Amino acid sequence: MFYKSDSTEWEKIDEYIDRQIVGYDNSVMMVNVRFKKGGIGYKHKHPHIQVTYVAEGKFEVNIGEDISILKKGDSFFVPSNIIHGVECLEDGILVDVFSPHREDFIK
Repeated sequence: MFYKSDSTEWEKIDEYIDRQIVGYDNSVMMVNVRFKKGGIGYKHKHPHIQVTYVAEGKFEVNIGEDISILKKGDSFFVPSNIIHGVECLEDGILVDVFSPHREDFIK
């Protein structure tokens, strides 16, 4: 029920990106994604609905054919099966929320 940031492990995705699952059940999942400048969340799609909050930093966000620069305090919504990706322009953290949860993130 409670996930404390200092006791929840970060998973290294690559040299620029780390991921921390901070809560989930079958219907929803929240994940912190920490980026270093230059990190790329490569374009992909999935059946999950996604809402993302920019907690820190600056990102170029691509959703379908649309591109926007987002900074701390901004957010974006990704409908199911829409191609999307991000590029980190300044070190930052994205808070991703998925519905339903991402089984592929659970080990």
